[in-house]
Amino acid sequence: MVSSNDQGSIRAAAGAPRPGELAPWVNSGYRSGYGRASMNILDLDLIAARLEALEETIIHRFIDRAQFARNAQAYERGASGFAGAGNESLFELRLAAQERMDAEFGRYEVPEERPVLRELPRARRKVHMTAPPLAVDDYNVVSRSRSICGAFIAQLPLLCKEPDDGQYGSSVEHDVAAIQAIARRVHYGALFVAEAKYRRSPREFAAAASSNDRRQLVDMLTRAEVEAAIIARLADKVQHLQAHVNRRVRRVIGAEVVVEFYRDTIIPLTKEGQVEYLLARRREP
Repeated sequence: MVSSNDQGSIRAAAGAPRPGELAPWVNSGYRSGYGRASMNILDLDLIAARLEALEETIIHRFIDRAQFARNAQAYERGASGFAGAGNESLFELRLAAQERMDAEFGRYEVPEERPVLRELPRARRKVHMTAPPLAVDDYNVVSRSRSICGAFIAQLPLLCKEPDDGQYGSSVEHDVAAIQAIARRVHYGALFVAEAKYRRSPREFAAAASSNDRRQLVDMLTRAEVEAAIIARLADKVQHLQAHVNRRVRRVIGAEVVVEFYRDTIIPLTKEGQVEYLLARRREP
């Protein structure tokens, strides 16, 4: 969806300062908000805990967006109300403005923070973190941000009430926050789970990747029992997080909206990213 210089913008999708690539001043000691530098960030149990924590963030983003109507006009091209905005929708303008600002603040130097737009400014501040233990040269190889963006917007009729309530600015603000939270979860799982699993069985994963056997890679990555546990946990969390809200002023969402999005979008896109990571992963000499 979106811009014009870069094929419009959001339809493009990939990096920041020609992201995926780390800025030259990024030095050692990977922190990126995951806790102590000494933490083993490739420990699968710790990765799973991080992914589980992101579930609550995503649920809250869904709940926040559901407080506003779908507001279809906010997604109509040429109907933004911005003077000189051309054919872009209000959503496209809001997303582009957010990602430009985030790029300047260094957000996309963090591996799992993958933007939707392709052409973004370079970071204007030094981001002090160590290069993570990942074996790809461009983090955007796993990027599923464009798909996430489209899938979330397509979900709005199920998440939000009709008719229009006129709160277009708030609606697109919460859209962007939700899309960024989902992207963080998908790309963290794509990068770090793939690398951790590769290190547990390097010969098997290397052989499948060398043969470009995507189906085998998916089979090796899939843990049906883990996915089932995630789905069951999500349903409980959605209900728990809304158990004491005042329904006179707050809209409550059904667990199925979040559960279906995880099952049909987040989990499959994470696995797609994992496969792309493994196919692009540098081979040891």
